[in-house]
Amino acid sequence: MPQSQHTDGSNPAPWWRDAVIYQVYIRSFADDSGDGIGDLDGLRRRLPYLADLGVDALWLNPWYTSPMADGGYDVADYRDIDPSFGTLEDAKAMIAEAHEQGLRVVIDIVPNHTSDQHAWFQEALAAEPGAPARDLYHFRPGKGVEGDEPPNDWRSVFGGPAWTRTTNADGTPGEWYLHLFASEQPDLNWDNQVVRDEFESILKFWFDLGVDGVRIDVANSLLKEPGLPDVGTSDIELLTSDPDAGGPEHPHWDRNGVHEIFRGWRAVADSYDDPRVFVAEAWVGTPQRLARYVRPDELHTAFNFDYLQAPWRPAQLRSAIDTSIAALGAVGAPPTWVLSNHDVARHVTRYAVEQTEKQIRSLAHVADADIDLELGTRRARAAALLMLALPGGAYVYQGEELGLWEVTDLPEELLQDPTWKRSEHTDRGRDGCRVPLPWSGDEPPFGYSPEDAHAEPWLPQPAAWKHLTPEAQAGDPGSMLELYRSALRIRRAQSALGDGELTWESEPDAAVQSFTRGAPDFRCVVNFGSEPAELPAHREVLLSSVPLEDGRLPGDAAVWLAI
Repeated sequence: MPQSQHTDGSNPAPWWRDAVIYQVYIRSFADDSGDGIGDLDGLRRRLPYLADLGVDALWLNPWYTSPMADGGYDVADYRDIDPSFGTLEDAKAMIAEAHEQGLRVVIDIVPNHTSDQHAWFQEALAAEPGAPARDLYHFRPGKGVEGDEPPNDWRSVFGGPAWTRTTNADGTPGEWYLHLFASEQPDLNWDNQVVRDEFESILKFWFDLGVDGVRIDVANSLLKEPGLPDVGTSDIELLTSDPDAGGPEHPHWDRNGVHEIFRGWRAVADSYDDPRVFVAEAWVGTPQRLARYVRPDELHTAFNFDYLQAPWRPAQLRSAIDTSIAALGAVGAPPTWVLSNHDVARHVTRYAVEQTEKQIRSLAHVADADIDLELGTRRARAAALLMLALPGGAYVYQGEELGLWEVTDLPEELLQDPTWKRSEHTDRGRDGCRVPLPWSGDEPPFGYSPEDAHAEPWLPQPAAWKHLTPEAQAGDPGSMLELYRSALRIRRAQSALGDGELTWESEPDAAVQSFTRGAPDFRCVVNFGSEPAELPAHREVLLSSVPLEDGRLPGDAAVWLAI
């Protein structure tokens, strides 16, 4: 397998320090069986497309056996593949074929909770209060005279209480169990050594099958404060407090003890001749807190959500870049940049609304705004060049290389995100960014499913996407797909790009932001304003997000220059 694209010759840097990793939401990538759900055979068929795109690795969302109450993040068996995606043999074949294409494979692991159909939880439900099986989770008696109130005031991320009451074998109300997400996702008790040993064993199982790395779902949530105290009215204050500066810890987010767990995981990864890698999904209060997860003896990289949520404004984006580089650099870790994923509204749509100083993340943040998709696409093109010119690695969410936008008008009866139900139908959730990809043709399903498919795609595709298929965009130099292909090809060839240093050549709040990389012999210029801007002296225009106007860079555009 390849090492880093930018090396010093005899001592190549680890591949993960500057890798561009493509996120595959399997359910929506490519359907080979014709049942309307993406699968591993569909992914295998499209591996040459991903290799040609120019990415270094794939990250696959959960592929494990699951009732799919939350898109596979409710795992019933961590050592097998869900039948809707294929078999374990299909997974092995996909890993081997990806490696043949020069692509590494990163899979998802969900350690905070299991499915309520997992054998452990089923055993716990059948057991008496206080039994060892129940200690693998968080079971508690309720409050109130009849125990009919939740044990504490914790709230589910998806809405409503974070507790569900069980029913005893005789039909009487029983204990309550904790679920920070859906009720079908009971939280594991990470103070129990059995849980810790089991997950190290799961890691070894997949590493032994050739998986190159693991993305850790909600890595900041595993440990809970002993006694499970109320959060109280200070939840927002606790979320933004800094325990490193003497502030209080949140009772269930970003507790200091999680780092001992990840040091154990790192030892497992480092035991392989080709060390495996980790990327953390950790929603924490500050870049400094995030840096704790990527210290040299813990995880390797972490998603940069401050950057993802920053509005298309120069001061906010530059601040997110600077604070991330400084915080992660202090522990020797590279930044990792991301614009979209399966949990947030696609950035074409986020950039298509008025950009204020507020962070923008979900469909709820843009639902009532005027959406200008042409403007959002223009900004997304510039954002791609900005992101891919920054130091470190980057993630590309499937379909962003095609310019896909958030589907905001899915029929309510088809919505499947648990947020929709638990918010009492006030928050449409994340289905709009999970609509199946268009590949070819002029009408749905756009080659996502075979011509003789016996079912429609699990979510409907907009008819307007016929202009955004790879078939329609291939060879068109003005298309989003060819912009990404060109950017990734140049990024791989340019020794200045990837891991390394960045030097700003502009003032922090200037409408035109500019920085150099390398000797310096590479410069990225981004015009956040509305008027064309003069370019600095340069030898060659390597790539521009839009055509230049008399040698000037138009507004909401970016350019790469050889100096």
